[in-house]
Amino acid sequence: MTHSLLEQDAIYMARALELAQYGLYTTSPNPRVGCVLVKNGYIIAEGWHSRAGQGHAEVEALKQVTHSVGATAYVTLEPCSHHGRTPPCCDALINAGIKRVVVAMQDPNPLVAGKGLKKLQAAGIEVVCGVLENEAQALNRGFIKRMLTGKPFVRSKLAMSLDGRTAMANGESKWITSVDARRDVQYLRAESCAVLTGINTVLADDPSLDVRLEDTQVLQPIRVVLDSQLQMPVSANMAKLAGETWVLTCCDNAQKKLALEQAGFKVFLLPEKNNRVDLNAVFEFLGQQQINEVLVEAGAILNGALLEASLVDEWIVYMATCVLGDNGRGLFSLPNLNTIADKKTLQLNEVKRVGVDLRLTLSGLN
Repeated sequence: MTHSLLEQDAIYMARALELAQYGLYTTSPNPRVGCVLVKNGYIIAEGWHSRAGQGHAEVEALKQVTHSVGATAYVTLEPCSHHGRTPPCCDALINAGIKRVVVAMQDPNPLVAGKGLKKLQAAGIEVVCGVLENEAQALNRGFIKRMLTGKPFVRSKLAMSLDGRTAMANGESKWITSVDARRDVQYLRAESCAVLTGINTVLADDPSLDVRLEDTQVLQPIRVVLDSQLQMPVSANMAKLAGETWVLTCCDNAQKKLALEQAGFKVFLLPEKNNRVDLNAVFEFLGQQQINEVLVEAGAILNGALLEASLVDEWIVYMATCVLGDNGRGLFSLPNLNTIADKKTLQLNEVKRVGVDLRLTLSGLN
């Protein structure tokens, strides 16, 4: 059975997207990219970008072959045309004698944004763009959003009982969901450049917010705590862990700041709004720090404020088949919501079973 050129392009691009997935937990702040080289109907080399500062997918694939003249390169993201930490991938493809380049999507980075495709075409290479574009975009939602808006892709993880409670009235919450659901969360953390919480969660639970996956290579996400009044304990669990913990505050208290910095925290002063750290400023700041994806793991007050301000792109809600009763704590604190007309409506995008629990994926309705 022979495939049309369009079908072949889709088959090889699907493989390139599989390769890009290998960098899911390690490429931050760079995008995840895969590349397949094909000649005379056979795959002759494969590559993917594994980590910032290391070879891009195209270069990694080209390293594996000595005779790539006349081959077709399938790349999940437009090859770069500028000098960053590594030389331009366009030049590598041109110098290797590649005759055709098939790209899933144009790079949203203003430094590239179509320039790579034009450079390839100017060198006489046939260029096709847009093959499996939606799948490529889904793989790099955070990078794309940061390049287009300056802010990261924000996802909030919540866990609740069947009756919508996150904890008992006294705050006891370990554990509502199953071991399977909690392991699933580890992969959400691993996918994220930063895990963000509020100071109330730190004071109540003293969480670690690190990734605990022994069988998977990951970059530990930066831990971010919103702490308007600098109440962060210097003895918090986060101070004892590898990696960085950032405290974002609007409290300009030099003594408290110094104590936290001496304990290993990085403290940043941000604008305030209503005596709290301005949430818009938080995500603008994180975008400036090259944070592509943020996972929020917080309580009802912060989640309510984020919902109110429409700052979350995706909500992941784990629903356990237990009941905590009407005295339990709810998912969102929304003190200004008093009528049905004011209700917050989300769009349900996916329902998946994780162990004995359900995982709901939702987004805001724009």
